[in-house]
Amino acid sequence: MTEAGITKEVEGAKAVKEPRGPGRRLHGAIAHKLGTDILSGKYAPGDILSGEVAFAEELKVSRSAYREAIQVLTAKGLVASRPKAGTRVLPRDRWNLLDPEVLGWAFAGEPDVEFVRSLFELRAIVEPAAARLAAQRRDKADLKIMKDALAAMRQHTLTTEAGRAADRDFHNAILHATRNDALMVLSASIGAAVNWTTQFKQRSRALPRNPIPDHARVYDAIAVGDADAAAEAMNVLVDLALEDTRSAMEPQGEG
Repeated sequence: MTEAGITKEVEGAKAVKEPRGPGRRLHGAIAHKLGTDILSGKYAPGDILSGEVAFAEELKVSRSAYREAIQVLTAKGLVASRPKAGTRVLPRDRWNLLDPEVLGWAFAGEPDVEFVRSLFELRAIVEPAAARLAAQRRDKADLKIMKDALAAMRQHTLTTEAGRAADRDFHNAILHATRNDALMVLSASIGAAVNWTTQFKQRSRALPRNPIPDHARVYDAIAVGDADAAAEAMNVLVDLALEDTRSAMEPQGEG
């Protein structure tokens, strides 16, 4: 986001009166600006951010809104603040890269190729195993959620927010059906990764193919309790999603 963009967003936030604190959206806009700049590499690990006085004057916001935004970034492991030393960007291995909001910041600009690859490697490790457990442990309620999500994906398509929300619901339902608390904790992160990569794939061109049949094969295997088939179908789904994302990251006219 450009300085003009953040200024416009901040001004828009100022105009909104929120019943639960008028500063919530304002400091959220500032956190989005700084988080996006950090994830995009504009600020590198070790860099010192502008002081709160300079930043507040530049964007004509209160110093308290800036401090609240820094608290958000601190909680996500992106920065650390010390008196007199200022606010420093922390090493990348300290960042909470699986935080859904941090994932959103990563994809607000042009995401790092290696980071995208690492997300799909995580999905390739977690989701096939989750599908295997789901096939063994799912109940009728789980299957209904998956089936309804599939129907919504078909109805709305993944080009819409409603369709992508249904996609998240589908993947979340599989993680929930594992009855494994540790896996279920990952549902927000996996859901965010699915959502942002799907949006990214459509940023400059239409989806190269319809991925909904891949999801249907996962559902069918889970529904009949075939653990091996469920794991394999999910493995194929994730591999094809990575292939589509790589295609979307190629310059137009290549590949």
